[in-house]
Amino acid sequence: MMTRDEKHISRILFKNKIHEADGQKFEDIFSAIMNYKEPEFTQVKPWGNIGDRKNDGCVLSKGIYFQVHAPEDVKKSYHEIIKKIQTDFNGLQSHWGKIQEFYYVLNDKYQGVNPDALQLLETIKQSNSLKRCKFIVAKDLENMLYSLDDDQIMAIAGHIPDPASLTSLDYDILNEILEHLKGKSLNNGAEKIVVPDWDEKIKFNNLTINESVRLTNGYFQLGTLSEYLKNNSDFTAQELQNKINAIYKELAKSCGGSELFWELVNEISPRSSAEYQASSIVIMSMYFETCDIFEEPVQ
Repeated sequence: MMTRDEKHISRILFKNKIHEADGQKFEDIFSAIMNYKEPEFTQVKPWGNIGDRKNDGCVLSKGIYFQVHAPEDVKKSYHEIIKKIQTDFNGLQSHWGKIQEFYYVLNDKYQGVNPDALQLLETIKQSNSLKRCKFIVAKDLENMLYSLDDDQIMAIAGHIPDPASLTSLDYDILNEILEHLKGKSLNNGAEKIVVPDWDEKIKFNNLTINESVRLTNGYFQLGTLSEYLKNNSDFTAQELQNKINAIYKELAKSCGGSELFWELVNEISPRSSAEYQASSIVIMSMYFETCDIFEEPVQ
């Protein structure tokens, strides 16, 4: 069974997945949750020239229908969203007959919904005598997911990454992480050469046993990371140190403790897979020791 801390970390990882999920990726996350949540749910895929008949998923026996939309920039897309809601509902009605409930599943990336779009759904509900007609947004999906069993949650949100799961550091993954970091436009961080007590620093920065274990496991992989950096002329250890420190400083303005740790993992990793995130934690463990990330305990 997941502990409270593990569930908190899992929620952070899920939110990161949502922020990365545009188009089909978001629809797949929604369908995976619904397959666990509602046994009668059926995902509908476009089929040849007939498409999906304006139906991305449904519970036919209950007359419940879902239309899924995940624009890259939700705030810039609201004129399109309003038009799409009306067009999709009209098409759904003409192809599928009696509708009891209609849900517009929108990846708002935790930004909220436009009031005009909200009013349109209420108008559709009243005009067509629907039981329910509403948005399902990111926070709703998160709440649905975390009402499921732990194994179902992990199947969707992913396992919490741990460097102990790596048999060895993959140089191709390290290359991709470093290329990802090169592309980030940040002010260089200041160099620090401080080696505080590891356990004291964990405690001082409000990190839990989950983060402590993962940093320690990452530390055991530092020999491979150092060897990689020594032989990599494109991105030196100093440049990497500056990037990591700058990313940390920017994130530390808005969060701390466990949340800061996992947000940092997400920023460093170019992908949300456990292997990439575990490799990112190895890099973090190097700069945790020298206080380039997280604060030095006050004596």
